[in-house]
Amino acid sequence: MSHDLFLRSAPVLLAALAPHTRRIALGTCVLNPYSAHPAEIAMTAATLQEVTGGRFRLGLAAGAEAFLGWAGIPRPAPLARTRAAVIAIRTLLEGGRPRDTAGAGPGWEDGAYLRVPAAPTPIYLGAMSPRMLALAGEIANGALPLLFPPEHYPVAAAHIDEGLRTAGRDVSTFDLPACIWCSIDEDGARARRAIAEKIAYYGPSFSPYLLARAGLSVSDFDEIEAAMRAGDEDGAAAKVTPRMLTLGIAGAAEEVRARCEGLLAMGARHLSFGPPLGPDPVRAVEVLARDVVPALRSRA
Repeated sequence: MSHDLFLRSAPVLLAALAPHTRRIALGTCVLNPYSAHPAEIAMTAATLQEVTGGRFRLGLAAGAEAFLGWAGIPRPAPLARTRAAVIAIRTLLEGGRPRDTAGAGPGWEDGAYLRVPAAPTPIYLGAMSPRMLALAGEIANGALPLLFPPEHYPVAAAHIDEGLRTAGRDVSTFDLPACIWCSIDEDGARARRAIAEKIAYYGPSFSPYLLARAGLSVSDFDEIEAAMRAGDEDGAAAKVTPRMLTLGIAGAAEEVRARCEGLLAMGARHLSFGPPLGPDPVRAVEVLARDVVPALRSRA
């Protein structure tokens, strides 16, 4: 099991935590090349790599079209834009010039380079669609596939393997976390309620492709979305069905552990526990560390 912890939080928090850890690697999850220019992302990554003593991981993705659209940010050609961003950012972090690098995208001037190159920085690609997963296998150091449902893992892994084979890369050099939404609490009902709130908010924006893997469709969320638009968050969460709850993993420790054991049986060796973690996130991390992870590690 990996010690990497991908935090969905501000870079300043990563910098504050770094001096107090010995084994934990810290990473963003995820930045995108539409709301932040690849040059800015590279500078941020270089700074965090310095303050973490070489333990920073950069998470990058195309971003959600709907959410970017709320801010008036268009998201054209996500696959091509993400590929160019990875190439440009890696070039900058290695001390090169994107202007001289094939595939880094247009608009770069000769002065665009980092005066102090960063330590080697793994780039993890947030990916969900088959083509983006294959791209991750082709050009990234790892992937962060959000698995809706978690049992989608073998399919996501197969798409990544396709990209690895296309690029002639060694699969052993690639890190593939099974990224799951998790909610854990001694009271299973409270745990399920916490994840229902997340699913109510994000579920309508999930891709039809992934929803179909759980026997769901976008239209199943129509009433939930209407409740959210009316400001009735409690009502929306109450409409989340048991089938919708299977998009994540929720319950008491033994329930979470059992479902994660299924992921291990599918070949997963790195689990990434994502939000909400539980109704009490700090308590949830303690329970995961005490009652779930050690048992899973013994079976890995």
